Amino acid sequence: MKPAREGLVVRQPHNGRPLPAEGDWVEWSGYWMRRTAEGSVVKAAPPKQIKAKPTPAAANQKRAD
Repeated sequence: MKPAREGLVVRQPHNGRPLPAEGDWVEWSGYWMRRTAEGSVVKAAPPKQIKAKPTPAAANQKRAD
C-alpha cells in the first residue's frame, strides 16, 4: 500500500507513523479497506528489500561445514 497522492499523509494504525510514499507491506484489515474505499491509499508493490551480503567470517564458516 502507498498513499494515493504525493504529499498525502496516511497514518499506520499500529504505530501512528506515516505510510512511506514509496509504499510498505501492511496487514490487510478494516482500516486499510476503509482507506482504499475513500481513495487515500492504493495497492502498490513495496520497495525491494536489499539483501545483506555475507560477511567474510560467515563465508569462511560455510566452507568449514
